[in-house]
Order: sequence, then C-alpha cells, then structure tokens
Amino acid sequence: MNLKLLVKKEVSLLRAYQAKEIPCSVKLDANESPYGFSTALRAVASIRTNRYPDPEAKKLKAALARELGVRPQNILQGNGSDEVIYNLIATFGGPVCYPTPTFLMYGIISQVLGEKTVSVPLDREFDLDEMKMLQALRKNRPRIVFLSSPNNPTGNCFSADRILKIVETSPGIVVVDEAYQPFASDKGFLPLLKDYKNLVIMRTLSKVGLAALRFGFLVADEEIIHEVNKVRLPFNVNALSQAVAVEVLKDRKALRTAVRTIAAERDLLKRAMEDISTITTFPSEANFILFRVADPDRIHAALLRRGILIRNVADAVEGCLRVTVGTPRENRKFLHALRSCMEKSS
Repeated sequence: MNLKLLVKKEVSLLRAYQAKEIPCSVKLDANESPYGFSTALRAVASIRTNRYPDPEAKKLKAALARELGVRPQNILQGNGSDEVIYNLIATFGGPVCYPTPTFLMYGIISQVLGEKTVSVPLDREFDLDEMKMLQALRKNRPRIVFLSSPNNPTGNCFSADRILKIVETSPGIVVVDEAYQPFASDKGFLPLLKDYKNLVIMRTLSKVGLAALRFGFLVADEEIIHEVNKVRLPFNVNALSQAVAVEVLKDRKALRTAVRTIAAERDLLKRAMEDISTITTFPSEANFILFRVADPDRIHAALLRRGILIRNVADAVEGCLRVTVGTPRENRKFLHALRSCMEKSS
C-alpha cells in the first residue's frame, strides 16, 4: 500500500492547522475571553452520561432564539464555527469567495472539500475592496461568500454599505461571520435577515467566555437551515456543552458585563500602546488589537521569553502581531514587557 497515493490530492497539499499549547504565564494569543463561567458547570451534574445528547439542541436553540429575537427554526447548531463552515461548504459547494487576510478556515475547509477558492485582497484600510469583490462575483459566480466582520486578524468591521452591495450582487449565499460582533459598536447584520434571503449570520460562544464548549451556530432563512441540516452529523453538539451554554445564557447580565469589560479594557490597552512611538496600532472592534513593529519575529520571541504569548500574524499582515485583550493585570504585564522589548530594539 502506498499511503500517499490514497490521500486526496487536496489534502496532501495541506499543512495541518497549528494550534499549539506553548508554555507561558500570560496567554494572549487565541482571542479567548479572560473571564469564564465556572459556576455554570453545576448544570452538568444531572446529565446522564450513558445517553446521547439532544440531537436538535432544542433548549439551547430556544435560549439563543430568545436572546437574538429570532425563531428556533432559523438557528442551526455546530460543534464550533469550524463545523458550521464545513457544513455550509459541504452543502453549497464552491467556488468559495472571501477577502484576505481573514479567518484561515474558510480556505482550509474549502481545500479539504476540493472546492475552488477565490480570495480578494482587502484595501489599504483593511476594508472590503468593493470593485474587486464585485468583479470576483461576476467572474467566478461563487456559491458562498464569507465576510468576517469584525475581521480576524485585522480587528475592524467592514463598511456596512459594501457588505450590503455584495449581498445584493452575489449569485449565492453571503455568510457574515460575526464571531466578534459582541465587542463591536454596531448591532451587526442580524436585523437584516428578513430583507435578504441569501444572507446568513454565523455566531459563536467561544469569544465570550465559552471557548471550551466548542459551540457555534448559524442564523438564516428556514429554507437554508433545512438544507444545511442535511449534512450536519447527528448528535454533533455534546450534552455537556448544551447544558453549560443554556445555564450561562440564563444570566444575560453576566455575559454582557464581561463583554463590556473587555471592550473597555481594549480601548485602554490601545491608548497605552499608542504611547509607544515605535509601534503602529490599528482600530479594533474585536477583543484583540493588531499592531505593527519593525521586527515582528524578534519581538514575538522576546515577549515569549518574558512569559507573554501573543500571536505572530506577519505571514498574513506584513510586520504585524496580534494581542488578545486580557484582564487588567495581564494587560499591564504585556505592556511592561512590550515597552521593555521595544526599548531594547531601538
């Protein structure tokens, strides 16, 4: 047996997504919330571990529907946003279009499934290049367009009018990935679902303190939900995740307080970083800040030696690093280490 001949060509060309656990004292690399909800774990005490979970996640979808002001029939659950992306592409196929730089999994999952990808560079302000995006739509007629707003790794929201133009022009569905929307100043595109049948909203609980659950979901027209549900694997969201998420969603105040605290800390952190003359920060509507330095590899390594782990995104955005907003104490430690590193590099 020649294993290499058995592996799909598209998979053989891939490199595994690197999600490494790197020892550090302050972890600010993965856009996780610094605030968790450990008291919600009491909800798992009543779970019967010998039984499969609710295949439709009815209680969880009902809780989300109340929170978002939609019907449960307009929600489809996933084992993290990655699975939701996978199911969307498996359902509709390609070409799959997205701007770059953006969330890597749009391209990786498309390649795994053997679908053509069409990437369109963002403009100099990290906004959608409307002319190039519309050209790509006309030329390639993608079945799916993914737009992450706020965008990862840049942190900014795309212009609403440009997103709407793409929705109105696209021959296929347009997925607005709102993983970071809770931290943004606008309300997102959820209110527009009723006006655009091809609009799909993707959300997650990972960024608001529930990353351990791996729960993502999409909100869309019931007809789209019906089709994507055909490829969803049965029992895809485990009982523990369902129970904990339902428990957390009962306390909206705690959730919103955590989000507001992170957004406020983000603004404080950005202002402090702006005082360091040798770095350039970029506007953020997410729970992280993108910034540019002269030597990102060296600064990243120097911070890690001081116990501070952030993300090196220089391969996606030239000269840039990305830091997740942590607790006030973690942010102070990061700032102290960053100032020290920058002073030694000047």
